[in-house]
Amino acid sequence: MDIRIVGVSKAFGRTGALRGLDLEISAGELIALLGPSGSGKTTLLRVIAGLEFPDTGQVYFGNEDATGLAVQERQIGFVFQHYALFKHMTVFDNIAYGLRVRRRGTATEIAARVGELLELVQLTDFAARHPRQLSGGQRQRVALARALAVDPRVLLLDEPFGALDAKIRRDLRRWLRELHDRTGHTTVFVTHDQEEAIELADRVAILNGGRIEQVGTADDIYDRPATAFVMSFVGDTSAIPVGFDGHRPSFEGRAFDTCLLGPHRGPGLFYVRPRDVEVTAPEAAAITGKVRTVHRTATGLRTQISPGTTDTLIEIELDSSAKVKAGSQVGLRFLRGRLFGVRG
Repeated sequence: MDIRIVGVSKAFGRTGALRGLDLEISAGELIALLGPSGSGKTTLLRVIAGLEFPDTGQVYFGNEDATGLAVQERQIGFVFQHYALFKHMTVFDNIAYGLRVRRRGTATEIAARVGELLELVQLTDFAARHPRQLSGGQRQRVALARALAVDPRVLLLDEPFGALDAKIRRDLRRWLRELHDRTGHTTVFVTHDQEEAIELADRVAILNGGRIEQVGTADDIYDRPATAFVMSFVGDTSAIPVGFDGHRPSFEGRAFDTCLLGPHRGPGLFYVRPRDVEVTAPEAAAITGKVRTVHRTATGLRTQISPGTTDTLIEIELDSSAKVKAGSQVGLRFLRGRLFGVRG
């Protein structure tokens, strides 16, 4: 089932949560809605679900205009961050609940369907347990099985792993990707976790201020960001204001050589990733800076350096053998970076 969002706007009082938003989701696709708090990602998910209705615009499921359909009519499966399981019911009864309410088959047929889902989510031996007897990861798998039980046209997940610790989240991400590949449901999930979105999704939609900044694969988003917001939001970046002499960017009047990515050529902000800057001797580089901090990470060293006379900080990743000390003066060689013009 493909989904089309056309010109959707939604406001709560005077606050615009969604602003003329367009998005196309292909049948069988797993797409992530990623953005900071207040960007509109959960509101968009709720509009798709029918839990909120847009002020303007349309939501299509295939060729059907689903904009005015109640949530019960949309045939969606919804998985919440905090599971929303019935505490007094067993795992089996939680999964069977939607089938019984909708009268989807005889007791024997429902039992068979629940058995299939328990096997799918690898919880066959836990059918008689109650939610309080399960781990967080197991509860989330029960919630997912319950959403799949009614054979939804679309599966929606609202920060499904947000309440779990880091290791369980990683394990469940891999499991969910494998599950999606097996079932093929069109799936939309909301997350604020960049790693989660990039690892799981076929495509990622980056939201900011109720609008979509960019939709693309992980490679598109990370390697070819469409806007300065996407560049700064996805992955670690630093930025310095630069001029442009027609051929090269310049910082505090000193032109420097670099591999310029993207189409913009002119004054603006020059963005770099931590691995895109080398530290050299001061006399070997056009731009110098003062080392402010140095600390060890799992993969090496991370240092913050303020270039020139500014208080701006550039974060750089170095090998653990690098000889840098806080307070020292170093040269900065920018291997590559991306220029964006300053709006307004």
